Amino acid sequence: MVTRILPAVGDADAARSITTLLSQLPDAEPAMPVGDSTQLIDTLARLAGESLDELPEVVLVHERIGPVPALELIREVSLRFPAVGVVLITADATPGLFSAAMDSGARGLVALPLSYEELANRVQAAAQWASGVRRHLGSGGDSAAGPGGVVVTVSGAKGGVGTTVVATQLALAAQASGQSTALVDLDLQTGDIASYLDVQFRRSVADLAAIQDITPRVLQDVVFSHETGISLLLAPSEGERGEEVSDRSVRQTVNSLRSRHAVVVVDCGSQMSTANAAAVEMADTALLVTTPDVVSVRATKRLVRMWTRLQIRKAEETLTVVNRYTRTAEIQPPLIQKITGTRVAGLTVPANFKELQGAVDAGRMHELDAKSTVKQALWGLAGELALVKAAEGPAKQGKFRMDRGAVGVRRRRPRSDEADDGQPRKNS
Repeated sequence: MVTRILPAVGDADAARSITTLLSQLPDAEPAMPVGDSTQLIDTLARLAGESLDELPEVVLVHERIGPVPALELIREVSLRFPAVGVVLITADATPGLFSAAMDSGARGLVALPLSYEELANRVQAAAQWASGVRRHLGSGGDSAAGPGGVVVTVSGAKGGVGTTVVATQLALAAQASGQSTALVDLDLQTGDIASYLDVQFRRSVADLAAIQDITPRVLQDVVFSHETGISLLLAPSEGERGEEVSDRSVRQTVNSLRSRHAVVVVDCGSQMSTANAAAVEMADTALLVTTPDVVSVRATKRLVRMWTRLQIRKAEETLTVVNRYTRTAEIQPPLIQKITGTRVAGLTVPANFKELQGAVDAGRMHELDAKSTVKQALWGLAGELALVKAAEGPAKQGKFRMDRGAVGVRRRRPRSDEADDGQPRKNS
């Protein structure tokens, strides 16, 4: 059996030595090394999207991989792609690190400098384990290609561009279509989701910061079930507690929510920290909300450049949403796309705050009028992002639950004394 191996090595010299040694292993098919954690996750997600059979049996993670630390990366790969065996390559082969690697989901540990026999044994053991898992799950099992749903982050180019409104309406649209949805407020100092949805809850994302293993029971105690059906994980009411939330905690929390919900929408606000940067990095779709004015577009470009420098997100992998759009605006979406280097969503959100003011002031954003052009645009955006589940069966005409679809003319059934054209029936 041929063993496909994908090395994830950040150091060029180490990548060359590992590739050379892997090429000497019998029945091994090493792939070109990936240079960072983002590229590794993207590669595995692309392969899993094609077929489980396309995934490599073994992934080698070098201790100097970045920007996500090696143990956190192993945990994420193990959670999202459980049919892949992960092996850690490290110079610190101590019992403590071995135990931490096993807890993160690794199937083995190889010490530096590399030994041919040790590498061959660890790769063979991980490959046999991966093959056994795939036989157990079945080649057509979706669960083997990675559990859970889609993660969408919503960030603001600057404050006041409508980030929370966009995140809230996307979550409401997904839930209304029948998708199990979680809405997370990672605007840790100035989060307003609780105010927008009229919620008072004493638990927050900060309560998960010190927990090493988030079990379903722990998550249930911290998540608030809203009347709409959305699971809410709120920002702390005391802004200073936001400093307790680390990138490790966010990755663990988002992965736990992903494994239990079809859609996870994360409001990252406009202030970047290591916590919400981790969410943006691991998201399937990263939205960046801006308005068609010079200040916001400049802020968008500044944020995109920072994401690129810190290897959080590439510009071409970011989707910009234009809020408060008017046809008379001097800055149009094609110009925003050219300036920022990002993709721009096909749907824009019109500038009509009067429609929102009543729902915002009452804290009942979930009761926004269905005729609102803002709501229609944002729910259309949810459809563009494939966050909504299409209606099944001919009886459901609309896209969402409680949506009657297009209004048509209903033909009146003729009476017994009338012909089909509505005229009195002639006696023969």
